[in-house]
Amino acid sequence: MTDAATLARRIAQGRGDEPADLVIRGAQLFDLVSGELVQTDIALCGDTIVGTYGRYDGKASFDASGLIAVPGFIDTHLHVESSLVTPLEFERCVLPHGVTTAICDPHEISNVLGAEGIRYFLECAEAMRMDLRVQLSSCVPATHLETAGAALEAADLTPFMDHPKVIGLAEFMNFPGVLHRDPGCLAKLEAFSHRHIDGHAPLVRGLDLNGYLSAGIRTDHETTTAEEAREKLAKGMAILIREGSVSKDLHALIPLISRDASPFLAFCTDDRNPLDIAEEGHLDYMIRTAIAHGADILATYRTASLSAARNFGLFDRGFIGPGKRADIVLVDDLAACRVQRVFAGGRLVEDALFAGRKPVAPAGLASVRSRKLAPEDFAVKAREGETPVIGVVPGRIITERLSMHLPARDGLALPDLDQDAVRVTVIERHGRNGGIASGFVHGFGMTHGAIASSVGHDSHNLCVVGVDEASMAAATNRLIETGGGFAVADGGKVTAELALPVAGLMSDQPFETVRHGLEGLRAAAKALGVVLAEPFLQVAFLTLPVIPHLKITDKGLVDVDRFDFV
Repeated sequence: MTDAATLARRIAQGRGDEPADLVIRGAQLFDLVSGELVQTDIALCGDTIVGTYGRYDGKASFDASGLIAVPGFIDTHLHVESSLVTPLEFERCVLPHGVTTAICDPHEISNVLGAEGIRYFLECAEAMRMDLRVQLSSCVPATHLETAGAALEAADLTPFMDHPKVIGLAEFMNFPGVLHRDPGCLAKLEAFSHRHIDGHAPLVRGLDLNGYLSAGIRTDHETTTAEEAREKLAKGMAILIREGSVSKDLHALIPLISRDASPFLAFCTDDRNPLDIAEEGHLDYMIRTAIAHGADILATYRTASLSAARNFGLFDRGFIGPGKRADIVLVDDLAACRVQRVFAGGRLVEDALFAGRKPVAPAGLASVRSRKLAPEDFAVKAREGETPVIGVVPGRIITERLSMHLPARDGLALPDLDQDAVRVTVIERHGRNGGIASGFVHGFGMTHGAIASSVGHDSHNLCVVGVDEASMAAATNRLIETGGGFAVADGGKVTAELALPVAGLMSDQPFETVRHGLEGLRAAAKALGVVLAEPFLQVAFLTLPVIPHLKITDKGLVDVDRFDFV
């Protein structure tokens, strides 16, 4: 709530009765209503814009000559954990790219630590310079088919509901539970019926989509085709166009970005690592890519800011106008979206901005509780006939179910490099049951060695893909020693690693260090013959349930013709 004295100052500075705290001069304002470029001063009082379309005196000024002012970009759905850095490092990474608001779901850390993970994110959000909003994780655990580190019911979430950084309920991934009126799902939906509820509805169409939306769910970031998106838009669902490090839907959905449809669209990254951010960008990358492939410039910038804000009830931002939050991005070219300077809440984004932040102690530093493994733990029993094999699809988190005749020896199935079939093993790491399950995967192109990850959506058990058991054991055991992360091994020895000790998901180091670590990991994975552009995130998504091979019945999800693990 804003006090009367602050309101009075804003009014006085907006009317020109007293000098503004800061005046941005020389920029052209990109009008998100008309699409025109207008030469005007932009006057700020603290964290709020108080003047446009006029000349202002200021206590301080910033020369933006030759630049174009657009509203700060809003990432409407992401998991900060997938950036592999803590929230305070995440903002250092993305604020220079113009992302001034991010709406996150701490789903990953919540599946490891439960409510402790949500508390950690809220504490970080209060210390940050960008505005990090938190959606409360709706699906912990994400599935009964895997072992997670925690469980959150409606009663565990409602105490956080009124926190000033909380918007509502995060992506409701358990769409079968919604459609079949699971009591736990209904309890969460009822508790948040007066708040924003995010959706997660891949391939949900027709009457099932009607039922899903009838629960009060408003958005979807899992839409992968324009046809699917048009049905969802026609039924009132906002589409969050996603372009992450693995899931890349932007090109398929660019045809949607028009002036008519833009109020019902927004951009999101979902999962994007700092190496991709450094090489390509963040939402700035999505903006320039959409425009380069024919999207209307005005509609694209609306999607990145104004529409994103309104779809989440953030009516104080997304537009450069009096009374709005002073989130302003200065670019030198609209089509190229080259970000030159950024103001977040009226403060210029530079190194000094981050110096006075309150430190936040990391959470979950001892969350990997697996025992040390031996090579024989990775053996796979041979089957008669064909063996089920997971088929990785580059750029997608949805996998295929393949079947192959695999060689065997002494009753054990063996990799077949000619068919690109290598081993994959999941190890329970939360100290619950010590389970180990193994199978085979196609699509990595690996010819020797192994790669391992403690990032394993959504339950975040250890997952290792490899050719020989000794390398698989070496890579996995190194993760147990470091408290989580990524590791590459060859010939039974670790050749590259990146420690992620914060809940086994995030580094406690600067994002620059993580970026360089990922470069080394990519090179080491490539040396094993791996052909995937993002092998570690691909490993992370191998542990998702194989939803296309599950049947929905009146008793819930029933596994049909399952793999050795799903």
